[in-house]
Amino acid sequence: MARFTLPEAHAILAFMMTPVLDDIDKDWLTGLDVTASQQALLDRCTEAWKLCLEVYGDLPCPRIWFDLRGKTAGQAHFGRGGLRFNPVLYDENRYAFLINIVPHEMAHWLVDHLEGSEKMRPHGHEWKTVMRELFGLAPDVTHCFDTGRASPAPHIYACSCMRHTFTNRRHGLVLGGKRYHCRSCLLPLTYLGRNEDIKVS
Repeated sequence: MARFTLPEAHAILAFMMTPVLDDIDKDWLTGLDVTASQQALLDRCTEAWKLCLEVYGDLPCPRIWFDLRGKTAGQAHFGRGGLRFNPVLYDENRYAFLINIVPHEMAHWLVDHLEGSEKMRPHGHEWKTVMRELFGLAPDVTHCFDTGRASPAPHIYACSCMRHTFTNRRHGLVLGGKRYHCRSCLLPLTYLGRNEDIKVS
């Protein structure tokens, strides 16, 4: 499979108009059930991939999974050959995912297939160039979504010296009578609430 060199890719991007993926009707997107909303993300990935083909015509179409957990919104997984998305965060932030997260991950997918990609930083100059000049978006590295429901450890406990995060399973054990103590101060842990309801210092 032919690969563009960095100068070739930059030259193509530099002379292109600034294409922007079509906007999304928020009311339509909000009204979709989970299956239909995930199909909307799959369709958006196809649109973004087709846009990338204008830069690199042999770019393989990535596979898509909704199996990412925790606080990460999306991930380009080159070992598996595709893109992973967090289904909980997506369901709560559908519009932002289609507008920003999909292009963010597709930009990673494109840059990884360029010649010399092994020497590039994940959010380096090449990735930022694709975000700005191909997708017409600011190259934001992180998201600001509320990750309370998506976090694998949403429950906050405290002792005298620190705060501790518990998973739903571990919190369930506490509700069933199990007691935990801090390994540092040895005092019992007290439940404060879920991390979306309190400020964690």
